[in-house]
Amino acid sequence: MPLKPWMTSLLWFVGGYNLLAGAGMLCLYHEGYKLLGIEKPALNLPVQLVGVLVGLFGVGYWLVAAHPVENRNILVLGFWSKALGSILGVYYVLAGKLPLFFLAILLVSDVGYLPPFAVIIRRLNQIAADEVGHSQ
Repeated sequence: MPLKPWMTSLLWFVGGYNLLAGAGMLCLYHEGYKLLGIEKPALNLPVQLVGVLVGLFGVGYWLVAAHPVENRNILVLGFWSKALGSILGVYYVLAGKLPLFFLAILLVSDVGYLPPFAVIIRRLNQIAADEVGHSQ
């Protein structure tokens, strides 16, 4: 069994979370702008496209949960997406473009997943390396 039970549960949870968050960004962007206290732009396409990508990552995490070794690179992309998106979010808070409470959103949605994702990625890469070593 490549993943420990907590790892599989986490991937199923974060997959569902991402699907819901992506759907919210796609359909409820008006409420998001109100919550953040920022003016709604004339074109919502960028936020909606990010919502589509967030939702797709949700499906990707479910693929990793179902077939971990084969889909481990999806998790690597998710890790970097969460890491780089967090850096960008912190920048906008420090620049005064987003409210301070946005950091709590980043913690719950992105930063909090970085350590367990790193543990899972390391485990899956080790399993993949062992499989390659055994097949030679």
